[in-house]
Amino acid sequence: MSNTFPTFPETLAGVYINGQWLPGGTVLDVVNPSTEERLASIGTGDANDVDQAVQAASQAFPAWARSSGAERGALLRRIAEGVRQRRETLVQLQSLNNGKPLFEAAIDVDDVIGTFEYYAGLAEGLDAQQDRPVELPTEDFAARLRREPVGVVGLIVPWNFPMVTTAWKLAPALAAGCAVVLKPSEVTPLPELELARIIAEAGLPAGVLNVVCGTGLAVGAPLSSHPKVAKVSFTGSNAVGLQVMQRAAETVKGISLELGGKSSLLVLEEAELDLAVELACGGAFFNAGQMCSATSRVLVAEPLAADFLALVQARAEATQVGEPFSEGVEMGALVNQAQYQRVRGHIERGIASGARLVCGGGRPAELERGFFLKPTVFTDVPKDSALWNEEIFGPVLCVRSFSTEEEAIELANDSEFGLVASVVSRNLEAAERVANALQAGMVWINSPQVIFPQTAWGGYKQSSIGRELGPWGLSSFQEIKHVVRAV
Repeated sequence: MSNTFPTFPETLAGVYINGQWLPGGTVLDVVNPSTEERLASIGTGDANDVDQAVQAASQAFPAWARSSGAERGALLRRIAEGVRQRRETLVQLQSLNNGKPLFEAAIDVDDVIGTFEYYAGLAEGLDAQQDRPVELPTEDFAARLRREPVGVVGLIVPWNFPMVTTAWKLAPALAAGCAVVLKPSEVTPLPELELARIIAEAGLPAGVLNVVCGTGLAVGAPLSSHPKVAKVSFTGSNAVGLQVMQRAAETVKGISLELGGKSSLLVLEEAELDLAVELACGGAFFNAGQMCSATSRVLVAEPLAADFLALVQARAEATQVGEPFSEGVEMGALVNQAQYQRVRGHIERGIASGARLVCGGGRPAELERGFFLKPTVFTDVPKDSALWNEEIFGPVLCVRSFSTEEEAIELANDSEFGLVASVVSRNLEAAERVANALQAGMVWINSPQVIFPQTAWGGYKQSSIGRELGPWGLSSFQEIKHVVRAV
């Protein structure tokens, strides 16, 4: 892959309304987390821009909603092809803006392509499903079922997976026939803006997609409460998700929330240790641990615990941390200084709570700049410690042993979250039994955290409201209408 990086104008337009790029008002700097240097400056929007974007989407919605599923599916396929043609540029933008290694950024871009292609297929199947007859208990009436787009939707996406989370929301929203106002994270807007250009070039009618970059207070808040927005789909922290719910409640609009996680990986007694170690480190250190799905709590059967901990320590200490474009890098930087300081604070408080630091906890000595942290492993973590219970969103792994299967399940389920979990065992009957008992929306068995667009994403408890991906992601942007007539 070429290392000829994209160049940016002095101030990049961060507002796209009704097919036009606008300069925006307040200028925010976008920082390379690997170098702490400014990448670009973005002109961002405010409540007035949000209102204009919603008005544009409202005007574009009727015609887009009347288009056929086949027409919308063809458009989504053109978007997927546009992303594929610009794959190298998008991979570089992901790594530059987010700090993740190139191989992780490539996975992200391929996920975007796959998601748009998947929802293209679902869109193309909508026409045959429309006006489906409904069987009634009497011949005196006839009924039919229609699935119609909810209207104008606000999509608010995070910084940890730029474009990926956007695709998970935007592709089904467009497939359903909704018009969209998208708020990217102000921390990682560069890949999102490039995606918007690709979508415009694919021929999406003006006003169907509008983008307003900016802060949560300036853009996210007015978008969540705007009376002409029929639904808000948000991914981010529980604290902000609560604010989105409160603002959406003002006009009783629909919401989908994908929030936090504090997930467990269970290493059962018949697990293959080498596989368990790789899955544990991958689940905790991929994307520098900045994942709602990070399996940061590892529960290990007592007979395996000592050997497992030694192997995890060796694997963590051998992980190559560095700038994403460097050869052999396995883990990149945290996304910005605020996140770096937040994770360091969690580590310091964990030590103060009595947890034993096995390895990591600080900056790699050879990296003098950038928001880098070593992969960090704790054990003997008190059950009431924030380290064990709160989402860290950094490369921090906590290990605890268990004596029985029942104890492992109880420890895993003892959380206010329930997004994902992993189980490792050569005894598939036991693994399946444990998976069925875990309170999580996704459970992997002997598998890395592979996510397919065909399977739902979302969790139990405070991890989410609703589901993304799969047919559930599409239906979340549809209203159900029954038409009943006397015969």
